[in-house]
Amino acid sequence: MNYSFKKKPLVIEAFQITHESREDNRHWPEWLNKAWNEPRGGVGSVYPKELGTGGGLLCVGTLEGPLLISWCDWIIRGVSGEL
Repeated sequence: MNYSFKKKPLVIEAFQITHESREDNRHWPEWLNKAWNEPRGGVGSVYPKELGTGGGLLCVGTLEGPLLISWCDWIIRGVSGEL
């Protein structure tokens, strides 16, 4: 017996981390600014890889541990708000 299923497309939000967007966060979406203000290293937090760096690389706190964000990577926000 064969079955057919249709999966609805999901809409997610995403933001690309570039040198310019890292130095000037005025255009960051609200959800990314909120993640920036979460405790460093916590799940759903976004923080500098190294303390005291103004324009360096970022990390995202995930259930599996910190995830390094490289230049031109996209941070995505899933349908449940997870990063």
